[in-house]
Amino acid sequence: MSKTDNELIKQEKEKEAVEEAAALSPRLIFESIRRNGEEELERPMTALWFSGIAAGLLISFSVLTEALLRAHLPDADWAYIVENFGYSLGFVLVIMARLQLFTENTITTVVPVMIDPCTRTIGRTARLWSAVLVANIIGAFIVAAFFAYGGVLSDDVTAAFTELSEHATSFPPLEGFMRGIPAGVLIAAIVWMLPSSKRNEIGLIVLFTWLIALGDFTHVIAGSVEMAYLMVQGQLSAAPAVTGFFLPVLLGNVVGGTMIFTVLTYAQVMPEVDEPR
Repeated sequence: MSKTDNELIKQEKEKEAVEEAAALSPRLIFESIRRNGEEELERPMTALWFSGIAAGLLISFSVLTEALLRAHLPDADWAYIVENFGYSLGFVLVIMARLQLFTENTITTVVPVMIDPCTRTIGRTARLWSAVLVANIIGAFIVAAFFAYGGVLSDDVTAAFTELSEHATSFPPLEGFMRGIPAGVLIAAIVWMLPSSKRNEIGLIVLFTWLIALGDFTHVIAGSVEMAYLMVQGQLSAAPAVTGFFLPVLLGNVVGGTMIFTVLTYAQVMPEVDEPR
């Protein structure tokens, strides 16, 4: 191999290294999310159902891990900071497994609507939102019943699980709504940053979801596991669960994730995004 060939190979490797290290532009990130949203909208209903139920089941590990840490950490000022890292586990499982989590899909699938707000796109998005939300809740109730009656939790973990559930569902409706907005923004930030995070996806998910728990913000699906845990044991009736917790937090997450974050991020790339032909 000649010296010229070696130099060309070296230059090509350097070019590839620079391209790999360079951050994706906002337009490319937006395009990546748009394509992902389009793919999600084309998925068959059966796939959405099973994926959504699995997400509802696995998100319970956020509550379970937090309860385990609370039960076993000493009574110290720093314990609250550490135990909230447990909240991240369920989100890591769900997001890295690419399961259908409602708050994540409110981001990816709303992008095609902003690009092409026709009746067909809006209808497909509403179909996906409804299916994923219902499937997530079904999964949450299944796993909540398992934890409540399966005999798998020790007494101290059961007490911690109950304590977390009572706290999560105790906010007045307006406060639950307001606390749901930052949670929606942080989940949307994860979606926006994942395409450019390269090999740091887990660290990104852990950091942002830990902030949700540390800030005592409300997440409708993880919180639904706590809501369901109380409901299946008769400790919380349907009316206050739905109107006092579920609907306000759902609305807060949608406002934070869709109306605030996604619209603002779209605004910065709108001049660069090709209009549909």
